[in-house]
Amino acid sequence: MSKGNIVLTKEMFVPAEDNFLEAETISAPSVSYWRETWRRLKENKLALFGLIIIILLVLMAIVGPYINGYSYFEQDFSKKNQPPNSEHWFGTDTAGRDLFTRAWYGARISLFIGLMAALIDFVVGVIYGGISAIKGGRTDNIMMRIAEVLFSIPYLLMVILMMIILERGIWPIIVAMTITGWIPMARLVRGQVLQLKELEYVQAANAMGAGTFWTLAKHMVPNMMGPILVNITLTVPTAIFAEATLSFLGLGIPAPEASWGTMASDSLGSILIGNFYQLAIPALLISITMFAFNVFGDGLRDALDPKLKK
Repeated sequence: MSKGNIVLTKEMFVPAEDNFLEAETISAPSVSYWRETWRRLKENKLALFGLIIIILLVLMAIVGPYINGYSYFEQDFSKKNQPPNSEHWFGTDTAGRDLFTRAWYGARISLFIGLMAALIDFVVGVIYGGISAIKGGRTDNIMMRIAEVLFSIPYLLMVILMMIILERGIWPIIVAMTITGWIPMARLVRGQVLQLKELEYVQAANAMGAGTFWTLAKHMVPNMMGPILVNITLTVPTAIFAEATLSFLGLGIPAPEASWGTMASDSLGSILIGNFYQLAIPALLISITMFAFNVFGDGLRDALDPKLKK
């Protein structure tokens, strides 16, 4: 060593060992698209909180009506308008019915209507929008003009008109909601199919003689499930709120069936005498459900599309 410089000698160097097998070893296991989506979703605490709320609501809708032993239609006028207490955890209504049991029985009906409406919108929207985009040309123009005419009618107005024509009940409500509720899904699917049908594997399937429905179901739907799932999670709270609005207006579930909308409608008369809890309980459950589905839908959208993640 001289003048602060280090003298490099041959003994200071050690040759690296060549281990080709170790170099070719995959350091981490491969991760599927849906596993990676779940990992990103778990990082979104608000979306995960919404998912937990949805699971709890579904569980309570299943077992809640049987917890305290009361029936949702059992009336006892000697116990009417009781505030929440140790016997009736949510209190009683104007007919002496247990609100805890009615609230979770109403959750069963409201969630069923919301999920069924979303499922029908999914099936009809995928078929209609997919056929419109695949066929293209004049068929696409005619089908989408029909959809636009129907979509120009306000959704809630159409539902109310259909409920006036149909009998009151769960399935008439679902039918009324899906008369035009499938159109946003159809427009979404059409846009996705217009992009996917230009890809090589779709053109190869068509060249091999695959039919329209086969190409749509086998090759296109699996590749656009991300936007579809997000749309479904946002359709469910819309349907639940529409059902609550109909029931609140007296066009929903007939007595003695219970839904959150009918509970809110039945509680109007008791507000004047100070029983605000009868309205607060269904209103709070509706708000919590809409909040949970919306934050979960937003989180699912970000998880399915990493480009949207901030």
